[in-house]
Amino acid sequence: MSLTRRQFAACTALAATVAHLPREGVAQPAGGQASAGTASKADPDHDMSSMPAHWMGAEQIAFLIYPEFTALDMVGPHYMMTSLMGAKVHLVAKTKDPVRSDTGLVFVPSVTFEECPRDLDIICVPGGSQGTLAAMEDEATMRFLKDRGSRAKYVTSVCTGSLLLGAAGLLAGYKATSHWTTVELLPIFGATPVEGRVVDDRNRITGGGVTAGIDFGLALVGRLRDRVYAEGVQLIAEYDPKPPYSAGSPSKAPAEVRTLIDGMFSGFIVRAAEIGRASFARFGQP
Repeated sequence: MSLTRRQFAACTALAATVAHLPREGVAQPAGGQASAGTASKADPDHDMSSMPAHWMGAEQIAFLIYPEFTALDMVGPHYMMTSLMGAKVHLVAKTKDPVRSDTGLVFVPSVTFEECPRDLDIICVPGGSQGTLAAMEDEATMRFLKDRGSRAKYVTSVCTGSLLLGAAGLLAGYKATSHWTTVELLPIFGATPVEGRVVDDRNRITGGGVTAGIDFGLALVGRLRDRVYAEGVQLIAEYDPKPPYSAGSPSKAPAEVRTLIDGMFSGFIVRAAEIGRASFARFGQP
């Protein structure tokens, strides 16, 4: 795709600006705390006069975090969303107490359920394993998700976060995906399961397992701005994956590896189905 001089100058300004934006909810190792910032503060040292007007937005974006969620489910798309100039990105949790991920990274929420804006442009739910099941049974978490998700312009998830969306009644009648081990549970919630890294059905956008959140986030950046903007964000991130192994999907992984992982998750799938049905009956109905 060729760029005009004006577009090139704007993209250069974008790169300089995004590189200097503070990141809200940056994680620290276990025992540490995170600092908060906003994606709406631009670096005053860079001339943005050539930037297309539609590159500046005013989105309200919320990432729901809860104990034992998977950090990369959130951090990947969070990086992309905080690259949206003018957007305000919130890390929302039940309280402002630090939230520990399933690998021990600690995040400090920026808003509580009560403080989170009522009308969001995007709500995004990361997944996990035991923490996700606990969140599905937590009334405050599910009531918050059902309320904000009912009005959000885009309702999104990464990995098993789609189980939380489903339990809240937000995927009924939609195509959706999840981690490959749990995608077949989606019909419990009235959703149509689709295998894929990013599944887009109207305003429901769901990502596959963990790293798919990066793809999902970048795709949404392109939708909310344009392709040139998204490609600039991709270039700043140097997102050009070349993994050392080709085992990143069930179809590519060696049979013995697939069998190993299937066995590890068998008990979790049974519990997720049981809790999913109960949670959907409790929270997911109109």
